[in-house]
Amino acid sequence: MKRRTVHLVFGVLALCCAGAALERGIRLRQTMAINAEIARIATAPPAREAAAAPLSSSARELQLARALALAKAGAHDEAQKAYAGLIQGGARDSVARQALFNLGNMYLRQGLAQETGALPLFELGKQRLRDLLRAAPEDWDARYNLERALRLAPEDQEAFSAETQQSVEQRRVRIPGFVAGDLP
Repeated sequence: MKRRTVHLVFGVLALCCAGAALERGIRLRQTMAINAEIARIATAPPAREAAAAPLSSSARELQLARALALAKAGAHDEAQKAYAGLIQGGARDSVARQALFNLGNMYLRQGLAQETGALPLFELGKQRLRDLLRAAPEDWDARYNLERALRLAPEDQEAFSAETQQSVEQRRVRIPGFVAGDLP
């Protein structure tokens, strides 16, 4: 009786271990397929890649790789749409955070490449990096890039200075229907 129980427990444990190994093997195979597809996307010409498959039908990692390939190739409008599709879901998983980071950097690179009219691109880049830092305050790469962007295009400090703003006592608030003497 005791020997049968030990064999039964050993058999159940062996079956559980085999099931876990099978599940890990399937997950490894899927990950290797995604990595191979990402490597193919990185080496393929982006014009052919954009028409190869719709972005919504593939894994989010593949969508991120496609967007990155488009941005590197100079197709910034298509890359922006691909990044926006990854960010739109409201989820702040690692892929969405990476998309925010890459989108902010793409805007900053575009701003650096332009001679005139770069300020809106810098502002968009800074805003994307700030969005990322709200979702992941521990992201030091985003902090560094935001600091670099702030050095390239400093914020307008006149709007926030105390000298230009009126004090609370000096402000006049007008409410329709009320006369100045109605309130104490």
